[in-house]
Amino acid sequence: MSWTDDVIQKVWEKGKEASPNDPKDWRKDECTAWMKRNEYGNRNSKYGWEIDHINPKGSDELSNLRPLQWENNNDKSDGRLKCNIVSNGNQNVVKN
Repeated sequence: MSWTDDVIQKVWEKGKEASPNDPKDWRKDECTAWMKRNEYGNRNSKYGWEIDHINPKGSDELSNLRPLQWENNNDKSDGRLKCNIVSNGNQNVVKN
């Protein structure tokens, strides 16, 4: 899916702020995994993130979109979030 810069920014702003980190650059997804703003769409970065449809069969409305660290987005199955990547301090780790 190709999103406009405006939609990407609005979805980014839905991520959880985690002080003392600058929310313009760093946020956490619903699984607590770190995401870096300029790593949008980057699957080669542990801080890369993507736009996820909360309800996969739902609309492209902002209310149905959220930011997810790319591996958490990739690991969704049957519309269920698994949270395999979580934060541990200032790092993302695989949940055991």
